[in-house]
Amino acid sequence: MGIRLDKPWRRLDDTAIDALPSQLGVYHVADSGGTVLSVGYAGAREPFGMQSALRREIEQLGAAATQFRCEFTSNYRSRWDELLMLHLADHGELPEPQRDQAARVGRLSPA
Repeated sequence: MGIRLDKPWRRLDDTAIDALPSQLGVYHVADSGGTVLSVGYAGAREPFGMQSALRREIEQLGAAATQFRCEFTSNYRSRWDELLMLHLADHGELPEPQRDQAARVGRLSPA
């Protein structure tokens, strides 16, 4: 196990979201081809944790957002930074919703 979020993709719909615990964590939201559209986190300000965060992503990204994968952790901010750095290293830029974070996050050289 490495630092990548490599859990299986799950369909992003009300049924899947309702089945999630209201916990804190990080996630990827992707289109049907697996292209990551957003790297996000469910933090302490989300009233229902991961459920609230993913519902917000659906509202913001629209129909293109069809799948997600997540990881529950109380260290969501540092884990989010790791995922942003990995995405930046792999793709050369962050997903559109997180582009304003590019100057803030560090750089990784994953093996």
